[in-house]
Amino acid sequence: MAKHVYTFGAGKAEGKAGMKNLLGGKGANLAEMNLIGVPVPPGFTITTEVCTMYNEQGQEKTFELIKSEVEAAVTLVEELTGTKFGDKDNPCLLSVRSGARASMPGMMDTVLNLGMNNDAVEGISKKSGNSRFAWDSYRRFVQMYGDVVMEMKPASKEEHDPFEEIIDELKEEKGIQLDTEFTTEDLQELVKRFKAAVKKVTGKDFPTDPWEQLWGSVAAVFNSWNNPRAILYRRLEQIPDEWGTAVNVQAMVFGNMGEGSATGVAFTRDAATGEDVFNGEYLINAQGEDVVAGIRTPQEITLSGSKKWAALQGISEEERASKYPSLEEAMPELYKQLDATQQKLEDHYKDMQDLEFTIQEGKLWLLQTRNGKRTGAAMVKIAVDMMEQGSIDEKTVLQRIDPNKLDELLHPVFDASAIKSATELAKGLPASPGAATGQVVFFADEANKYPASVLVRVETSPEDLEGMHIAKGILTARGGMTSHAAVVARGMGKCCVSGAGAVKINYKTRIMTIEGKEFKEGDWISLNGTTGKVYEGKITTKDPEMSGDFAKIMDLAEKYTRMSVRTNADTPKDAQVARKFGAKGIGLCRTEHMFFEGDRIKAMREMILSKTETERRKALDKLLPYQREDFEGILEAMEGYGVTIRLLDPPLHEFVPHEDANQKEMAAEMGISQEEVKALVDDLHEFNPMLGHRGCRLGNTYPEITEMQARAIIEAAVNLKNKGVDARPEIMVPLIGTVKELKLQADIIHSTAKKVFEEKGTEVEYLVGTMIEVPRAAVTADKVAEVADFFSFGTNDLTQMTFGYSRDDAGKFLPVYIEKGILKNDPFQILDQEGVGQVVKMGVEKGRGVKPNLKVGICGEHGGEPSSVIFCDGVGMDYVSCSPFRVPIARVAAAQANIK
Repeated sequence: MAKHVYTFGAGKAEGKAGMKNLLGGKGANLAEMNLIGVPVPPGFTITTEVCTMYNEQGQEKTFELIKSEVEAAVTLVEELTGTKFGDKDNPCLLSVRSGARASMPGMMDTVLNLGMNNDAVEGISKKSGNSRFAWDSYRRFVQMYGDVVMEMKPASKEEHDPFEEIIDELKEEKGIQLDTEFTTEDLQELVKRFKAAVKKVTGKDFPTDPWEQLWGSVAAVFNSWNNPRAILYRRLEQIPDEWGTAVNVQAMVFGNMGEGSATGVAFTRDAATGEDVFNGEYLINAQGEDVVAGIRTPQEITLSGSKKWAALQGISEEERASKYPSLEEAMPELYKQLDATQQKLEDHYKDMQDLEFTIQEGKLWLLQTRNGKRTGAAMVKIAVDMMEQGSIDEKTVLQRIDPNKLDELLHPVFDASAIKSATELAKGLPASPGAATGQVVFFADEANKYPASVLVRVETSPEDLEGMHIAKGILTARGGMTSHAAVVARGMGKCCVSGAGAVKINYKTRIMTIEGKEFKEGDWISLNGTTGKVYEGKITTKDPEMSGDFAKIMDLAEKYTRMSVRTNADTPKDAQVARKFGAKGIGLCRTEHMFFEGDRIKAMREMILSKTETERRKALDKLLPYQREDFEGILEAMEGYGVTIRLLDPPLHEFVPHEDANQKEMAAEMGISQEEVKALVDDLHEFNPMLGHRGCRLGNTYPEITEMQARAIIEAAVNLKNKGVDARPEIMVPLIGTVKELKLQADIIHSTAKKVFEEKGTEVEYLVGTMIEVPRAAVTADKVAEVADFFSFGTNDLTQMTFGYSRDDAGKFLPVYIEKGILKNDPFQILDQEGVGQVVKMGVEKGRGVKPNLKVGICGEHGGEPSSVIFCDGVGMDYVSCSPFRVPIARVAAAQANIK
């Protein structure tokens, strides 16, 4: 019989770290911490398989199946804690938390102090001798259970959480500021008001039976796997929907039992910078959610961190030491235990850990450890440092790098001179580095109101996820370095300043006030997530400089890769940028992009609107020197590497003037009437131009276009050879569907090259190949390979034609398809390996079957997407090609593919 519940406690566990798929990350690590001697409250994990069963078979059938295992596990917790679940004199209280196999911070739901009711609260009061603590735990339970399980929600986004409103009302009545100032009687009143609010909003009484509470909480965690924020997070992080979440049930330990108790969140290294320093935040007399919620100002764990925080806040050392002492100062012995434990955990897992802890009346308990979310810069530094410290080897370093997160290191930063003249408005905590300039928005669902927005909140919550993803930066008035805003922003690589106390926000009027100055929605502000400073208005940015650690990662990628990375570049500048990032050649140079500048577009239009071959050649003669000059620049920028130049590809209608004024100007230049120009433009109109007169069809209809482009390429290469430059042109014929289309074009190119060589008295090596982007070309690749020197898979059009989806119109239905699970991902962003990928694989195998040394690459957008790069390596491609700023990403992905 399958096992559905795994227990842990008192140094023993039925699970271990390697069982993340079954127990989720949290459950596997709770078991592992028991096995290595870390103090963990006893409990049990309901597996991810149960979540899948719950979603497929429903609650009743699933709970009936696991009921006896859960009851037996609760009995074990009772034995290990010496308490009894549901007992009025010696009650066992539990926490219920989610735990997916991939970390999803804050996306799913948690319930603490479960088992509380009017009898249990009296039992806890007597047992602890602390009635205030007992009633504080009770009011927290009602609030959390009401929110998570009974779905108490604010009436509108402008309104506060109903429970928080009740708390604020009572504080006002009592004339107090902090939750810790509530008396026992006040907390009893809160419980009473909370329950009345639950009855009013939901129409149901608050449950008093602990077992009903437990099953309700387990159901809520399973249900939260499919809440909107969790679904969105999975989509952003590419986490499969079918994985499900585990449920972790543990005996409660209490950080809110008085001045000898505390709770906190810590990181074994700095999650923002990667610096090897233990850091984190804690609160005395509090429970876990208090630290990340930002309702009270969290205190730093270490003395050095505490002093650094105080300096950022402008607080004197005397005030800091009296009001905000570090854990190192307040509880020195417990700090030593925590410090030793964090080192033990990092040494064991050999990665930076994010851990949660509670101190209950002088005893340390660990509630969680996981590999910590980190910025791109921290990811690189931590991996390199751990290699140099001897913890991990070179291959592990590369496997630790999330290729997409390298993009963060390539983002612009504020220009130093622009910062000097900017007006500083406020200072908060540097929660996630980077630079952000945008227009103020106060609600996450309005983040797309402006092309560039900065989301400004008192504090963020998991419901704000989509807006945080859209916004350029995030600013919060409350919260520390471990707040929701800070942790999620770092995971996204999003600039964030948290806990800027000078920022006052009125959601109803949509106004932010800083030191008396008002900022309305739409006003521009700038954030420096590296310093925590907030500035007025726009600030100009500049490209970042690559760090030494970044270069070390690139060196390792070079060492372990098989497949090279090229770039898609149409200008010498782009080619030089890509070469700086390590690109070894150009996989796609689009010649059509060269025709739009200055006088070139006039000559191009003249060629298109010409009625005879003689007129066309005359116009093409004007374009030839422009093309030759461009090719010389690009070939020289990539000296020593192959440069794949695609012949003219788009339909001609894209180059002609459609506006009345431009048609008039064109008519004057050509010496014909505007009516004639309009008639010629109308004649070029096609019903489906992307499948019309374009690609090789242009060159085969008008061979003189191919002649001109081939001459420009070959002459450029010869000229460079004469200057001592090693130019390596590869001429690519686009959009072929039959081998005869390619052969006609190849014949023109070869005959033109021969003429140039005779004229110049010297020769250069060149290749002639094709872009495989029509499914028929892949199906007949064995025949195509007889003519082609290379294949380059153009997966943008290949995806379009294989699916039958128009790239320009797919946005109307693709999001719905992904939401409904018809497709897992947007196939224009991530290569569809099951369909389009199989067409690519067939093309490679057929081509190489005829010509074993056939050079094969990919030049579609997928060439810079890590999972697609890994696929390309698997089918034996020689290279992938991507935009210049994605070259480092593709290089690491290519190395990872080879290591695997």
